[in-house]
Amino acid sequence: MAAYHLLVIDPQNDFLDIPGAALPVQGANTDMQRLADWLRQHLDAVQAITVTLDSHASVGVERSTFWHDAQGQAVIPFTLIRAADVEAGRYSPRHAQFRDEVLRYLHALEVGGQRQLVVWPVHCVMGTWGHNVHSGLSEAIAQWETRSGKTCHKVLKGQHPLTEQYSAFRAEVPRADDARTQLNQSLMDALAVGDNTLLVAGEALSHCVAASVDDLMAHLPTQRLQRTVLLTDCMSPVGGFEAMGQAFLERARASGIQTTPLQGLP
Repeated sequence: MAAYHLLVIDPQNDFLDIPGAALPVQGANTDMQRLADWLRQHLDAVQAITVTLDSHASVGVERSTFWHDAQGQAVIPFTLIRAADVEAGRYSPRHAQFRDEVLRYLHALEVGGQRQLVVWPVHCVMGTWGHNVHSGLSEAIAQWETRSGKTCHKVLKGQHPLTEQYSAFRAEVPRADDARTQLNQSLMDALAVGDNTLLVAGEALSHCVAASVDDLMAHLPTQRLQRTVLLTDCMSPVGGFEAMGQAFLERARASGIQTTPLQGLP
């Protein structure tokens, strides 16, 4: 019988395309329900489950609540803010004492052209409904825990308000003063071991799934990557970022990672 370690990236209410979600990803609710149904049917094949949880305060550098424009007005979600914009006064932190630190952060983020700051709607605030796991998946995980006698490993990410964290493993700009933002080596080690297949699902394909798997590709041994599978019908991109999602899937395949819908699993 096949054996699996299931890694689910941020399967949270605020990312589902359901009423009340702060940052809905089209297709995400169906993705997670499909995964939940599969898990219920394969409880004995799953040896371990790891779930990551985007976990924030209500105010942070990547959120609309952190910023205002030159007229003191709120910055709308999905605004792109560059270091040059802050230097020119087009956008500023609401609390002026953060300006110098934020400028250093933006310059570090933009090095190499890999990222720029996107202002997102406030989402996945710890303690809120939006932070919770998809209800169907949560119920399926509880069934797995009851049957297996094991516990799902839940990993919080994104807790520091002055650095973004898409990846499950590290912040975009790790901070020397906060180990939570640095590479989560213990999580990487836990995913690297075993003779099972590592299954990856979650939201969103274009952002947190992509960043997490990019880190897996940088740190896992080749033989483990060859036993890693992205469940393509259990992840969807943020609207407008579909090309980023497809580019990520191409990178993953080039590294030896397999991609398949659930029905393609052995």
